[in-house]
Amino acid sequence: MIGSYVAVGDSFTEGVGDPGPDGAFVGWADRFAVLLADRRPEGDFRYANLAVRGKLLDQIVADQVPRAVEMAADLVSFCAGGNDIIRPGTDPDEVAERFEQALARLTAVSGTVMVTTGFDTRGVPVLKHLRGKIATYNGHVRAIADRYGCPVLDLWSLRSVRDRRAWDADRLHLSPEGHTRVALRAGQVLGLEVPADPEQAWPPLPPRGALDMRRDNVAWAREFLVPWIGRRLRGESSGDHVTAKGALSPDDIRTRIASVA
Repeated sequence: MIGSYVAVGDSFTEGVGDPGPDGAFVGWADRFAVLLADRRPEGDFRYANLAVRGKLLDQIVADQVPRAVEMAADLVSFCAGGNDIIRPGTDPDEVAERFEQALARLTAVSGTVMVTTGFDTRGVPVLKHLRGKIATYNGHVRAIADRYGCPVLDLWSLRSVRDRRAWDADRLHLSPEGHTRVALRAGQVLGLEVPADPEQAWPPLPPRGALDMRRDNVAWAREFLVPWIGRRLRGESSGDHVTAKGALSPDDIRTRIASVA
């Protein structure tokens, strides 16, 4: 019976790829918060989403972790380090050391801290070459979670998100259905009865020819990959002028989800 939940992280936890009717994102953490709130009396649940897209681990630790510590929620989800890992030259061992230091602060005041692994990027252009580095970081996250007794939202093993329909057009963030499946898996991790199976099979798709795939790849590179590289070269972040969603009402989240369903 979790009465309060705080989500800490980057674009994945902010919900990029899962837009609401007002242009702001919903995402797996907001959807998961509704699952938790449904198990409490009306109005007896507090939720805040502190995540901001593009943030590196140290930025999350500086800006979000102190706020989460102050809130001392029954549950905190902590997903951080992914943006560090995909940057050239970063050492997953060193990133994991800083991750553990932040996790120790959170576990000292929160009832439960749930951590997340990275996705399996075998089928993702550009990122598939970082698969070994991501797997190394995932191994550290799991080991750290074991040391602190934290549940693990294992995204690497979530087979259903290997389907391209689980991803937004940018191929870096989940689609609404992808976010929904992660929310359901998060519920399973905490032993909740969830309304659907996150590994439910997708409907069959018509076959796609090599020419269609090449066209898609060229369009994706032009629209998403080139601007992403440009931001990296300029030292900019997609979250430079973004404010965290902060405290949210489960009723408001339900309304926003229903309006785009």
